[in-house]
Amino acid sequence: MIHFDIEKLEKRHNELENLTLEQGFWDDAKKSSEVLKELNSIKGTIESFNKVKSNLENLDEYSQLIMDEDSASDTECKEIIKDTNKLQNEIDKLQINTLLSDKYDKNNAILTIHPGAGGTEAQDWAEMLYRMYARWAEQNNYDVEELDYLAGEEAGIKSVSFLVNGEFAYGKLKSEHGVHRLVRISPFDAGGRRHTSFASVEVLPEIDEDTDVYIRPEDIKMDVYRSSGAGGQHINKTSSAVRLTHIPTGIVVSCQTQRSQFQNRDTAMKMLKSKLINLKETQNKERIEDLKGNQMEIAWGSQIRSYVFCPYTLVKDHRTNYEVGDVQKVMNGDLNGFIKAYLIYNKKLTK
Repeated sequence: MIHFDIEKLEKRHNELENLTLEQGFWDDAKKSSEVLKELNSIKGTIESFNKVKSNLENLDEYSQLIMDEDSASDTECKEIIKDTNKLQNEIDKLQINTLLSDKYDKNNAILTIHPGAGGTEAQDWAEMLYRMYARWAEQNNYDVEELDYLAGEEAGIKSVSFLVNGEFAYGKLKSEHGVHRLVRISPFDAGGRRHTSFASVEVLPEIDEDTDVYIRPEDIKMDVYRSSGAGGQHINKTSSAVRLTHIPTGIVVSCQTQRSQFQNRDTAMKMLKSKLINLKETQNKERIEDLKGNQMEIAWGSQIRSYVFCPYTLVKDHRTNYEVGDVQKVMNGDLNGFIKAYLIYNKKLTK
């Protein structure tokens, strides 16, 4: 049973507040920063809990009042339903936070989307997924920063990497890592036939600058080129975009959205560190030099989730069996149900 232990949080909050009052607390900048970060996180969670609790009590009182009058208008009933749905969303967000306790869950998230085989059709699907995650981020108060963008020849995108910035971004979005399958009537097919497309979504935590990761300089190949995406007047005028290749693993990362080559290189290095640490932990290796790259096929049989637009509408996660019939709602960023179902599923697996 997973539950929200508010008393435990309040106790930890008091412990951290007392730490900040100790003599010499501010002398250690790194430690004090970590304590304040945790303190602010817990404070925010407690405030959210108290707000939900207060709103729930008010809604209950209002509902009882309407029922006692026995003459509720349609407007009053609709208002109660609207407030109930809004409150349910807030409760879901709190429940999701109780499931986030892994090492990098609090970190920002770096997402990379690649279309599978299929040309324009798959590239359009990749762009639809990018839009879906941008909408989700906006609805959940996260910032999105585009890191690398390669447009498709006719429509869609050949690849995109972007940073989702905010607390628990990685913990929530790690559920999206894998192959996503689309079934629809193709807007690019004059015959109006049904098509199946695939796109892969890679989700990694952004690694802090002070994380102890050593990458040998001789293991990195750097290429510079002119930026090709939208992003400002500097685009295409100088060779500021950077592509880094980690030779032992074959991992490639790119960044083109910063204004200078040095900024793009720094961002690309952070992306590379995130990929290597993830690969290192996945393969249980002690040294970066011992890693070997692997590539998952973006095709049938490897999908984690299916999005069906035709002949019926359904979005289904094949790991958790969680499904939603309103596919447009999901494409507009309503992913918290899938995230919550995955986190519960993942907790059971790791017990």
